[in-house]
Amino acid sequence: MRDSNLPTLLFYCQHSLGIGHLTRSFALAQALSQHFRVVFLNGGRLPPGVPVPAAIERIDLPPLGMDDGHTVVSRDGKLDVARAQAERRRLIDDAVRRTRPAVLLVELFPFGRKKFAGEILPMIRAARQRSGGAALVACSLRDILVDARPDQQHHDDRARWLTDRYFDAVVVHSDAAFARLQDSFHPARPMRTPVFHSGYVIPARERAATVPRGEHLLVSAGGGIVGDTLFRTALAARELLARPLPLRIVAGPFLPEPQWLALQAQVAGVPGVELVRHVPDMVAEMRRARASISQCGYNTALDLVVAGVPALVVPYETVTENEQRGRAEKLAGLGAMLCLPAGELQPQPLARAIERLLAFTPQPAALALDGAQRSAAWLAERLQSRHTAQEAACATN
Repeated sequence: MRDSNLPTLLFYCQHSLGIGHLTRSFALAQALSQHFRVVFLNGGRLPPGVPVPAAIERIDLPPLGMDDGHTVVSRDGKLDVARAQAERRRLIDDAVRRTRPAVLLVELFPFGRKKFAGEILPMIRAARQRSGGAALVACSLRDILVDARPDQQHHDDRARWLTDRYFDAVVVHSDAAFARLQDSFHPARPMRTPVFHSGYVIPARERAATVPRGEHLLVSAGGGIVGDTLFRTALAARELLARPLPLRIVAGPFLPEPQWLALQAQVAGVPGVELVRHVPDMVAEMRRARASISQCGYNTALDLVVAGVPALVVPYETVTENEQRGRAEKLAGLGAMLCLPAGELQPQPLARAIERLLAFTPQPAALALDGAQRSAAWLAERLQSRHTAQEAACATN
């Protein structure tokens, strides 16, 4: 049962391509629920298999996403983009008015999600004008940002201006000894808004019993929306190995249906190859595998670190998307995993990398993994400090 005396925290999360932002935000929301009444604005499709924290109130907005051309698209078969945006604005306005949040936590914006500014900025303005005092507005941010946009300097300068104008704090979910905001964010003028590096955010798990590793290779790509090339290349590389190993492919809930059907047809009847759509616990899957081949999104990278599995990562990368490469190179530099650059994702280079992987022993990566709890405690402390300062000012007057 939720404590009705807890202050309300309204959490806005717009996940557009995969499930990484949503998974991290749910893990954070679970920890936040120890200090706040958490109302969660979910802006994307809710995929099967992703556990929703029981302690939060979830408001599902008409789902929007981004296509490969970075165009906003509707994920609701009944609403076009314009109608979905109008309904989202109505639901968001109602949520702010009804909950009167003491804290507004916005995932990624203004460091990303620029095309959703039309609903985010009015939400922030409304929360800052709430009766009973302005909400504490904070940004929830991953460890490494994209820094390869054609207009990167303009983007960073705009993000700095918006942060200083509208936000009271930025919570960066990384270990400051591994990745700091300033490593991938370079505005021309320093940002004034306080920044807190919380440590990495991982879902809470029961301590698992040690299980023996199998003989199979595990291949995965997060939500799967950009995983098809990796899956097909892994199948081709397997045939080039001196001794083809069993292969278990976790396709992901967002692998497009035509690609899923084509993949099923390709592996039908192939001995030693297993194909599944999604699994409830990827860390458990990794612990049972001889080795893992995957991309290197935030959650996948942390799953690999927690599982301690010998891992080869092929970071997803485009001309303007380089966040995964930065993370992969840092972790490979620590000896925690092997990395194959995206440009080398061909059957023969991948087969050679797999042969190296089979002889690889990962080094433990000493990363702070308590970011969910530390983020929640820090925001609660910031809110209490604000209340104390306001009470002191009132007493003085």
